[in-house]
Amino acid sequence: MREDTIHSDVNWYGVLAHHATVTPDKAVAIFESKSVTYGEMAVRATSLAAGLHERGIESGDVVALLSYNSTEFLETIFAANYLGAIIMPINWRLAAPEVRYLLEHSEARALVCDEALIPLADKATTGLETKLVRACVSIQAPDGWIPLAELRSGSPAPPAVGMAGDDIHRLMYTSGTTGRPKGVMLTHANLAWKNLAHIVQFGFTSSDLGLACGPLYHVGALDLTTTSLVAAGATTIIHRSFEASAVVEEIERSTVTTVWLAPAMVNAIMALPDIEKRDLASVRLIINGGEKMPIPLIERLQRTFPFAWFADAYGLTETVSGDTFLDRDSIVTKLGSVGRPCLYVELDIWDDEGKSLPAGERGEVVLRGPKVFKGYWRDPEATATAFAGGWFHTGDIGVRDEDGYLFIVDRLKDMILSGGENVAGSEIERVLYEHPAVLEAAVIGRPDDRWGEVPVAFVALRPDATATAAELVEHCGGQLARFKVPKEVSFVDALPRNPSGKVLKRELRDRV
Repeated sequence: MREDTIHSDVNWYGVLAHHATVTPDKAVAIFESKSVTYGEMAVRATSLAAGLHERGIESGDVVALLSYNSTEFLETIFAANYLGAIIMPINWRLAAPEVRYLLEHSEARALVCDEALIPLADKATTGLETKLVRACVSIQAPDGWIPLAELRSGSPAPPAVGMAGDDIHRLMYTSGTTGRPKGVMLTHANLAWKNLAHIVQFGFTSSDLGLACGPLYHVGALDLTTTSLVAAGATTIIHRSFEASAVVEEIERSTVTTVWLAPAMVNAIMALPDIEKRDLASVRLIINGGEKMPIPLIERLQRTFPFAWFADAYGLTETVSGDTFLDRDSIVTKLGSVGRPCLYVELDIWDDEGKSLPAGERGEVVLRGPKVFKGYWRDPEATATAFAGGWFHTGDIGVRDEDGYLFIVDRLKDMILSGGENVAGSEIERVLYEHPAVLEAAVIGRPDDRWGEVPVAFVALRPDATATAAELVEHCGGQLARFKVPKEVSFVDALPRNPSGKVLKRELRDRV
C-alpha cells in the first residue's frame, strides 16, 4: 500500500473522488426519492472514514456491513476503502450464529449495521462488544452503538490511503463445500477490471439509469449494476428490498435503463397482473442469472420489455460475477446457453486430469484473468485447491459448442441455487449432525417453481433415537438463515453410498 495521492492508484474510493471532481452535481444514487450527488457522497464517505479512523480503524482492517440497501451502504464501502480498510458485506438473511462466525473468522474490527437489523447484530456480537466498533445507521443509536451521524462529525480525515492492485478491496463470504463459508478476497484490481469489462460489454455511459433492487450484499445488485454504473459516472436508484410491483412502478416512473434480476425476481415480475400492458420500454438491458427458460417465457419477456437485451449471465463471487453473457441475437438460437466470455476472462473446459477438452465434451469450467480473486481469506489450502493448474476451478460442469457458447450442465460442488443465493448442502448437513438423534444426513436441492431450488434433507437416525421432521427443521432454524433451512426431511435407514463410502446424492435426487 502506498501513502501517495488517491488519484494515482486503483483504490475504489478514487473512482468516487474522480467523479466528485469532474461531475460533483451528478447523482450517484437515489434512495427513497432523495438524491445523493457524487460530490456529497465523497464528503460523507470522507467524514465517515475520519470517524472510523478516530476509533482505531486502519488500513488492512476489516469493516463489516450488515444492512438493507441504502445510500449508507455505498457510503460505508467508500469510507472503508478510503482508509485502506477491507469492506465485508454480510447477508442479512443469515442467522445470528452465522453472522458471528463471519465476524470472528474475518477478525472484523468494526460493524456498521442497519437500525432494523440491530436485534440480529446484538445476538451475533454478544461478548464481542469490546472488540468491535459498532456503528448504527440511525440518528439515535441503541445502547452500545454509535450513530453514523456522530462518526461523521469528528475531526478531519487523514490522507486517503493509496492501494496497489493486489490489495484487498472487499471480503465476501460464500457458501463453501466444507460446512463453513469461505471468505473471497476481491482486490481493487479485480473490481477495476470487472468494471471495464462490463462497460465494454454493455456500453454503459453516464447517461444510464440503473435500478438496484436485489440485495447489495450480493454481487448481482452490487456488481452487475451498481459498481459498473458508478465507474461509468452514472446514477443508480436503490430500493431497500425487492418488491416486484415497486420495481415495475419505478421503471415506468423513472425510465430505468438497466437492472439485474435473479431468476426468482424475474418470475415474480412476470407473475404480476397485466404486466404485458405496462410501459417498460426504457429498459435496454436486463442481466439475469443464467437459468434456462422456455421459449414461451422468453417471448413474453420480449413483449413486456420490447427494447431490452435479456443477457443471461454466468459468474461467481470469486470473479466479481459476470464472466459470460448471452448476446441479444442468440437468446433463442442458443437457448439455455450463458453465452461467451466477456473481456479479460479466459475460459476453458478441463477433464479430471486437467486437460483441455474440445467443443462438445463435458468437463469442469475453469477461468483465469485479472478479475479472478486472489484467494480465500485465511485458507491457503482451499486457495491452492481452487487454483490447481494455474486456473480457478469453478466446480461447475459445462460444455462449449462449436461457436464457443457455454452451457452449464451440472455442478461438481455440493451447491444448491435458491432464489439467487448459493446454499452449500454440507453447511446444512453440519447443523443436522449436531442434533443428538442424527446418525447421518445428506442435503440436496429440489426443483422449485418460485426459488429455482430449495434444500431437502435425507436423515438416518441413531439406533433407539427418535426425532420428527418438524424437530429437525426447528433445530436448523435456530442456526441457519431461513433460506437454508430444509423444506422437507425424509427419514431413511441409511444413505446410499458407493464402494468408497461417498454418499450418492444423484440417487437421492432421483427420489425427489
